[in-house]
Amino acid sequence: MELIRHVIGGAEVESSDGGTFETVDPWTREPWALVARGTRADVERALAAARRAFDQGPWPRMGHEQRGRLLHRLADLLVERGEELARADTADMGKPITVMRSADVPRAAANFRFFADHARLRPSESFPMDSGHHVYVRYEPAGVVAAIAPWNFPLMLETWKIAPALAWGNTVVLKPAEDSPASATIMARLALEAGFPEGVLNVVHGFGPDAPGQWLTESPAVDRITFTGESATGRAIARAAAANLTPVSLELGGKGANVVFGDADLESAVPWSIRAIFSNSGQVCLAGSRLFVERPVYDEFLDRFVAAAEAMVLGDPGDERTTLGPLASGTHYGKVTGYLDTIAEDGGKILTGGVADDGWFVKPTIAVDLPSGARACREEIFGPVVTVTPFEGEDEAIALANDTPYGLNAMLFSEGLRRAHRVSAALKAGTVWVNCFFIRDLRAPFGGVGDSGWGREGGDYSREFCTEPKAVVMEI
Repeated sequence: MELIRHVIGGAEVESSDGGTFETVDPWTREPWALVARGTRADVERALAAARRAFDQGPWPRMGHEQRGRLLHRLADLLVERGEELARADTADMGKPITVMRSADVPRAAANFRFFADHARLRPSESFPMDSGHHVYVRYEPAGVVAAIAPWNFPLMLETWKIAPALAWGNTVVLKPAEDSPASATIMARLALEAGFPEGVLNVVHGFGPDAPGQWLTESPAVDRITFTGESATGRAIARAAAANLTPVSLELGGKGANVVFGDADLESAVPWSIRAIFSNSGQVCLAGSRLFVERPVYDEFLDRFVAAAEAMVLGDPGDERTTLGPLASGTHYGKVTGYLDTIAEDGGKILTGGVADDGWFVKPTIAVDLPSGARACREEIFGPVVTVTPFEGEDEAIALANDTPYGLNAMLFSEGLRRAHRVSAALKAGTVWVNCFFIRDLRAPFGGVGDSGWGREGGDYSREFCTEPKAVVMEI
């Protein structure tokens, strides 16, 4: 099998002890590659390379235009090698190849292009003073950034984390998820081909607890930590970072509300709602997994929604006809199917879906008649399972939507402009989509409240996190 190596200090290297682990194709349920299993020595070597590149190398001392050219060149290479990257993530986590080609690879390239241009074009602040002094702000790179990425959008979310860090002159040690390691090594290889100095982008593979993930978050050599993943892991990272007062950005779990009002355009609301819960086999922190529908349109919406769910095509993610691939791992499949068993126990019923006949597949599953305290309504399933609940009026819709410890995102569908503004303001969420889902402007803040995380990323919010703003006060 192919060996996926670390990238440390400008070279692809094996682990210091020669250790490896297997990465499994969710479609075949067979290992397809071996991955270097990082040791503490590998983590220390990567951090030393990143620190050397930051303290002594040219990267943080380049102008934004020079760094931007290299970031744009890397974006070009991601597009040129898009098929290799697409097949890597498809093999690692079962994402349909058509989605990788049309969405994940282009968005990964766009992340580098956006932050390269944003860093170059964004003005700083100046404050003339009546006393004859002048104050201006410099945004200095923070240092070494530890980026820990999830397995559900491997390439796309890796670039979302490292692009702003690199654009603002930091160096990076990236730890991809152990279930989806391949695209990170390919990307780091392409960064070297693009002309990145050695040590600017390093990749260390491995696991989380008592492994590279933990060692990175505990290291005093790290100046920033950015993490996307489950809330329990985020709490552990926050505790580790607190010992060194290391700033952290945490984008954690979600249990998104999707509110469909009686005046919604169902021709639009149904397909958007299908996408919101079933895309990527429901393995999306932003998934609209709690669906609330106003009584007057409840039955009609549900009929259309069930029909659309049953029309989805499960199968080989390498087949262009497939719209729903397998779950990413056997462990995750066990977690999701375990929640299916709770639905009847908690008083609900499944209208359509359930476990598929073979493989790590769960059919698009729609559950109804569940009380608000049911496990499927409260806990993040992270699979293609949605609960549907009727409501009466705007106040009840808001109360139901906000009845969760999470607050990453929400959606609402309504043709009423005033209602859309009122409800958007009342929903407890970092992002509210109105009559759409997953539309992004990279300048806008992205992040959540409550158990969904700390901080915001995107545009100026990423600049604040990836830099140390410095006030310069000058007597004129």
